[in-house]
Amino acid sequence: MMSKRWVVAEPAPLNWLRQYSPISPVLAQVLYNRGFTQPAAAKQFLEARETAGKPFDSRTGMKGLNGGRGAVARIREAIKARQPIVVYGDFDADGVTSTVLMVQTLRAIFRHQHAKAAPELAERYIKPYIPHRIDEGYGLNSEALRRLAGAGARLIVTVDCGIRSVEEVDAGRAAGLDIIITDHHSLGPEIPRAYAVINPKQTDCNYPEDMLAGVGVAFRLAEALLMVARPPGLAADDLLDLVAIGTVADLAPLNRLENRALVRRGLERINSNPRPGVAALLQVAGIKPGSVTAETIGYAIGPRINAAGRLESAMLAYDLLSTDDPQRAEQLAGQLQALNVQRQELTREAQEKIRAQLEADYAGDVPLIFASDPHFRPGIVGLVAGRLVEEYFRPAVVMEEGDTESRASCRSIPEFDITRALDACADLLVRHGGHAQAAGFTVHNSNIDALRRKLLEIASAQLEGQDLRPSLNIDAVVDVSHLSESLVHELSLLEPTGHLNPVPVLASYGVRVLEARTVGKEGQHVKLKLARAGQPPLDAIGFGLGEWAARPPAAVDVAYRLEVNEWNGSRSLQLNVQDIRPAGGGS
Repeated sequence: MMSKRWVVAEPAPLNWLRQYSPISPVLAQVLYNRGFTQPAAAKQFLEARETAGKPFDSRTGMKGLNGGRGAVARIREAIKARQPIVVYGDFDADGVTSTVLMVQTLRAIFRHQHAKAAPELAERYIKPYIPHRIDEGYGLNSEALRRLAGAGARLIVTVDCGIRSVEEVDAGRAAGLDIIITDHHSLGPEIPRAYAVINPKQTDCNYPEDMLAGVGVAFRLAEALLMVARPPGLAADDLLDLVAIGTVADLAPLNRLENRALVRRGLERINSNPRPGVAALLQVAGIKPGSVTAETIGYAIGPRINAAGRLESAMLAYDLLSTDDPQRAEQLAGQLQALNVQRQELTREAQEKIRAQLEADYAGDVPLIFASDPHFRPGIVGLVAGRLVEEYFRPAVVMEEGDTESRASCRSIPEFDITRALDACADLLVRHGGHAQAAGFTVHNSNIDALRRKLLEIASAQLEGQDLRPSLNIDAVVDVSHLSESLVHELSLLEPTGHLNPVPVLASYGVRVLEARTVGKEGQHVKLKLARAGQPPLDAIGFGLGEWAARPPAAVDVAYRLEVNEWNGSRSLQLNVQDIRPAGGGS
C-alpha cells in the first residue's frame, strides 16, 4: 500500500469565517478552499439552480452562443421541408446522451410540424449515427459522411464532436451536406468550414460558460429549438436527466455554476421521474430509486453506458436511453450490465498481466510503465493505464499491438506531462495528441522499442529525486468530538460534487483505535472503531486498507469523508477512510 502526502488546506482567517455565520466553520472552510471568498458568491454556489442567462430569446431563438441563430434557422428549415437530418455523436456517455437528447428534440419538433403525417415518419427523417470505436475512430469520418449523403441525408448535426474535423467537414460539404457542429472540445488551429459552429470556447462567442460538456452545448441548442417550435409533450426540463449523466460522466467541472445547476436539476428528474432506460440501469446496478447522486452517475451509470462503445457498439446505449418501453429497457440494460462485467474482467486481467511482467522485468523502481500486447482490447487500454497510475503512481502507456501499427493510451501523474514527452518523440510516431494527464498515439511497430527507450529516458530524467506519492487534499482538521449527522447534512449542500468540486475530506489527529478487523472476501478492507471522549465510538471503513488491521497502532491520524451509514433501518455516523497513518506520522 502506497502512503499519501497529506496536503492540508491553509486555515481561513477567523474574521472571514465569522462572515459565514450561521454556516459552520467547517463548511465555510471548504467554501474558502473552493475559492469562494465572498459570502454572496458562496451563497449563490450553494443554492445554484438557474444560470445567469439562457442562450435564447423569444424573437431570435438564440443569443450568446455564436452560430446558434443560424443553426436554429437551418434546422427548422430542414424539418419544414422534410430534409433528412442525421445527428452524429460520439461513443462515450457524453456523446450518447447528446445524441439521444438531440434526436428526441428534433423528432418532437418534426411530429409537431407535420402533425397530419404518420408519427413514425419522424424516425425516417431524423436519424442517429454514432461511429464504431474500432472501425471508424473518434469524431467525424469522411467515408461515413459520404455514405450518409448517398443515403439521402441533407443536414448533419454533430454533438460532442467535430470542432477539429476540418478535412472531414470539407468532404461532407463536397458530398452535398450542410453540417452544423455542436462541440465543447478545445479548438484546433482552424475552425471547420461548417454551416454553423456552436462551441462556447470560440474566441468570438459571448456565452458566459465555456466549460459545458458536449451534452450541455447540445442542450442549449435544443432548448432554443423547443422554445421557438413549442412541440407538445416535450419541454426542455424533460432532457435534463441526460444532461446530468453526460456532464458528470465526462468530468465537466462542477465548480462552475451552470454545470452545477444543470446537474442538480437533472438529478431531481432522475430521482423523481426517470426515463425507462435510466430506471433499468439503476435496477441492474442495484441503486435504490430516489437515491441517485452525481457520484452514482460516476461509478454506476456512466461506466455502464461507456461499456457499450468500449466493447461493442454505442448504439446499444443509445437504444436503451431512447426507448419508451420498460420491457425493452430492461432487456437492453441487462446487455449493458453483461458488457460492463466483461469490461471489468478484461481490465483486471490486463492489469494483472502487466503487474506480473513488471515484477519479472524490474527488480526495483521503474520511472514509467510501458506495456503492450496484441490481445489488449482498444476500448480498455485507457482504463488499464489509469488503474496502473493509481496503483504505482507512475506514468503508464498501455498499447494494443496491431499487425503493422499499434495504438496506445497514456495516463500520467501531475509531476509528468505525458503529451510533452510524446512531443519529444514525435519523429517516432504516426500521430499523437492529448493533454498533460492523458494522451494517445499511433506508432509503426518498427519504432516501438525505440519509443519505449526514449520515453523511459525522459521519465527517468524528469522524475529523478522527486517524492513520487499521490497527494491527498484535506479541507479541514476537525476534532472527532465535533463530528455529527448535522455536519453531514450541512456538507451535503455542496452536492452535486465531482470534478473540481470534490466531496470534502476531513482529518482528525491522534484518534484512539478501539478495534480493527478486515472485511471483504479477501480481507482487503479494514473496519475500525475509533474512540471519542464521552461519546459512543465511531465506525470507520477503509476500502483497500485491509493491511492496517494486522497491527493497528494505538492511535492514528485519519483522513476521511464523513457520511451516514444506513443499515436495517438504523442510521449511524461513519468515516469513509481515505488514508490512515500512525498518530503524529507527519506528511
